[in-house]
Amino acid sequence: MAESDAIRRYALEAVVEPESIERARARAVELGADPISAAVGAQIAVVTAATAALNIVEIGTGAGVSGLWLLHGSPRATLTTIDIEPEHLAAARTAFAEAKIPAARSRFITGRAADVLPRMNEASYDIVLVDADPEGVIEYVEHGLRLVRAGGTVLVPRALRGGAVADPVRRDPITTAFRSLIEETQDSPAVLGALSIVGEGLLQLTTVPADC
Repeated sequence: MAESDAIRRYALEAVVEPESIERARARAVELGADPISAAVGAQIAVVTAATAALNIVEIGTGAGVSGLWLLHGSPRATLTTIDIEPEHLAAARTAFAEAKIPAARSRFITGRAADVLPRMNEASYDIVLVDADPEGVIEYVEHGLRLVRAGGTVLVPRALRGGAVADPVRRDPITTAFRSLIEETQDSPAVLGALSIVGEGLLQLTTVPADC
């Protein structure tokens, strides 16, 4: 095993997932959802904790796994989660209830993110997590950057597309969109961007206040 592979494996296995999230993950797999890995979950929990996030938007519920990680990092936050699949939202409700998260701390919206996001208030959220259909990633990130406050962060799991983004031969529309998103945001004066390679990858984009 190459050294880089050993490091990746160790980083993945070192994460201890809370029992409530383990149960949510098992339910998500049964439903055919594709929840974020525990390694990425731990990273987003750290971001929400460091941000002291109080208002979070999640695009794609993952049947509750990512939402639980977000709230694990910021126990006082309120989470709005959007998904087109009612069954995934129902699973998230169950997961949150089992984790004893008060009902007032979560809001569930059934619908297409492209229809819901334009109606949400800009500069009103601390964190926006984008984990919906990959075909719309650029549109969703643009909405996310509009929705977060100055200094807020947009999180994009699966940013590496299973390694496809790093392969110059791969030029399908989805891979190209993720590659463009990474490259353009790294060069943008409006955001600070970082790309983590742990798990399935996590792109982190923090908005820069206008007076900086």
